[in-house]
Amino acid sequence: MGYVDKEGVMSSIDCNNYPCLVLNADYQPLSYLPLSLWPWQEAVKAVFLDRVNVVDNYNKVIRSENYKMMAPSVVSLKDYVSQDRAPAFTKFNLFLRDGFKCVYCSNAEELTFDHLIPRRLGGKTTWENIVAACTRCNFKKGGRLPGEVGMVPKLKPFQPSIHQLQAKGRKFPPNYLHTTWADYLYWDVELEK
Repeated sequence: MGYVDKEGVMSSIDCNNYPCLVLNADYQPLSYLPLSLWPWQEAVKAVFLDRVNVVDNYNKVIRSENYKMMAPSVVSLKDYVSQDRAPAFTKFNLFLRDGFKCVYCSNAEELTFDHLIPRRLGGKTTWENIVAACTRCNFKKGGRLPGEVGMVPKLKPFQPSIHQLQAKGRKFPPNYLHTTWADYLYWDVELEK
């Protein structure tokens, strides 16, 4: 598709600035953190493939030689995607589970992860043995057990469900939220008066 910059028509300069919020068939975001967004090009492709319903649009027109449409800002999947799968065991999801803070001192800077039972003592790299830790606490603990150095984690590590991570993700709204997304996102932030 070609893009023309006049009267609200997308140009090649601004066409990447219009992400589309993707909702499941039940109108809930597929994920909160990271927020389930597609580039507008993916959203348009999904519309043409009849995989999504357009829920809301930007005030921008996408034109080709034979077709024009409003740029989608919110789409919902036509087929429901089950959210009952186990979350991926990633550093990001681990930090999300632990609130992006060190479990020992609550510092939110220079995060890494720590094996509660060190690998040298047979500790595994699992949800139940790994916690978020700042580099200072991780270095202090080293390859020892937390009790050996007087460090007690403020939470017991566990394997979270997708729903638990989604709930945690609602506490970290992204920097950019388009007004058309507001009715579909529920952040744990104080409402404006």
